[in-house]
This record gives sequence, structure tokens and C-alpha cells, in this order.
Amino acid sequence: MSDITAADVAHLANLARIDLTDDEVDLMTEQLGSIQFLIEKVSEVATPEIPPASHPHVMNNVFRPDEIGEVLDRADALAGAPDQDGEQFRVPAILGDEQ
Repeated sequence: MSDITAADVAHLANLARIDLTDDEVDLMTEQLGSIQFLIEKVSEVATPEIPPASHPHVMNNVFRPDEIGEVLDRADALAGAPDQDGEQFRVPAILGDEQ
């Protein structure tokens, strides 16, 4: 059984300035109890022989050499633009006078 009570949840909600209804406090108490139970289950099987992992799969960076490939010609890139200004894309302004 969980050590987390409705009073604990209500107190934490108050500290976090989260306004919870009584039904939400009851639901959160149940959910946090379930989480606590699962953490205890994981703690039972965690042993010093098994190092902690941040991901379930071993992940390594895969590097490859940078090689220059085919590049898109400026005219070809601008050909698909809905609006252009000479050799540049024209886009709607997103900043006001504060820029």
C-alpha cells in the first residue's frame, strides 16, 4: 500500500499553487500510489551488478566524414519560391517595430 495520502497531495498542490478539486486529489493520490508501487518493484530488481542506464538500448554516435555533394543552384532554389526579391527569398515580416 502507498504511503501517499490525500493530505500529502493536497499539501503539494497548495505548494505548487495548483487548485485541485477533491475528486482530482483522490485521483492524483491513487495515481501517485501506483507510481510509487512501480518504483518499488524496479528497486527490487535493481542490483549493484547492473549499471544504471539512461536509455534501454546502447546508443553510440555514428560519425561519417563530411563530403561535398551536389548542391542546389541558387536559381533552382528560388524557382520554387512563392515570392522572391532578386537573389533572396521574400517572407512575411514577423517582427514589429521592436526589431
